[in-house]
Amino acid sequence: MEPLPTPCPADRIPDATGMEAFEAACQAAKDQRVVFIAVEHQGPRWMVKADALTAPQHTIDSAVYNAVREAVIRIIRSKEIRPDSSAGPVCFDLHDVDSEVRARELAAALHAALYGDLEPLTRAVPPTT
Repeated sequence: MEPLPTPCPADRIPDATGMEAFEAACQAAKDQRVVFIAVEHQGPRWMVKADALTAPQHTIDSAVYNAVREAVIRIIRSKEIRPDSSAGPVCFDLHDVDSEVRARELAAALHAALYGDLEPLTRAVPPTT
């Protein structure tokens, strides 16, 4: 698998559908020592997965974690993802995303946020006013 940039843009987010694809994407992240990020097709819906355990040297600032958690809460409340979605602090799973395009947008925004750039997350999941 080709090394992924950090943060990873939407069009480069791996599709980890199926055990073999998931294992390959996870192993690539471990080998690169970067935060794992992927989308997975589940029936008619998609899932976003992120895991910081593949990047043992990487720390997630508490302000970043809080921003990610708040964004996940907003998209749960909007019913865009299931309420059993996980907002970290190390593993992040967003269940039942409507489309691959939206899943990739959320994955790229989440990955950027986990590397300290909150702007894509703010665009993908705007704060409520």
